[in-house]
Amino acid sequence: MGPNIAFLGTGLMGAPMARNLILAKYSLKLWNRSQEKLIPLVNIGGEATEFSESVVRNADIICMMLENGPVVEEVLFNQRLLDNIKKHAVVIDMSSIPPELAQEHSKKLGQLGIYHIDAPVSGGTTGADEGSLAIMAGGDFDVFNKIVDFFTPLGTATYVGPSGSGQIAKLANQIICGGYLTAVAEGLTLAAAGGANIAKVREALMGGFADSKVLQIHGNRMVDRKFEPGGKCHIFLKDLNTVLSTANKLDLDLPTAKLVNEIYTEVCNLGWGDLDQAASLLAIENKNSSIKK
Repeated sequence: MGPNIAFLGTGLMGAPMARNLILAKYSLKLWNRSQEKLIPLVNIGGEATEFSESVVRNADIICMMLENGPVVEEVLFNQRLLDNIKKHAVVIDMSSIPPELAQEHSKKLGQLGIYHIDAPVSGGTTGADEGSLAIMAGGDFDVFNKIVDFFTPLGTATYVGPSGSGQIAKLANQIICGGYLTAVAEGLTLAAAGGANIAKVREALMGGFADSKVLQIHGNRMVDRKFEPGGKCHIFLKDLNTVLSTANKLDLDLPTAKLVNEIYTEVCNLGWGDLDQAASLLAIENKNSSIKK
């Protein structure tokens, strides 16, 4: 018999992740603030719970996929919820939060006899749908090995170091992805201004050194001008702000991260924060308003 799993947070990322766990025959109890989002998961075998303290009762693994650090803090350290987590249960936080907050959560839970793994992901809604997420795990190595099979329906999990290391890896991911997103937006803007067919330019670049998941997925969204999220810009900016604050604490100067942060700050200031990360194109076009769209 497999572990009892509690899954908290069934938004754009959490819902397909929970679905893949249910389809892999895991027993899932589910909680989300918007209860209607649980209906499709209940229809395939999940069990909805109205209260967060109910979802964690008797759970061996408690998986969280929430929007940000303050939300994780509010949900996880609700005393009624904590009182219902059994000793030696494993909390897997797959949300993207600051590394020092993940370390603090691990310490607090450890004092209660509860294990903690920070395991943020990369791959977006496509990866969540396909079960092909890159999962970056930080925490105790023995605890990670104990629950590693849990990650299999979700993607590929890699242990990257002690508590908080998963979140550090996610920040590195966001710098790299942000650089790609900005570069693809600038490249396609240049191609459009020069009179080239940007769909064909993207096609020509795929397979060469410029190819990437970002060019394939987000580049296609830019070409088609389809900016429905995927990953929302305001959430991406939240991570980029964490990148800069973490770099500052580590006495690092990261010029590309600063530039990408400026681009996505402009995206959000222009009212496009709820659009897909491919909306970096709109900010680049806004800087070059003579470009025909």
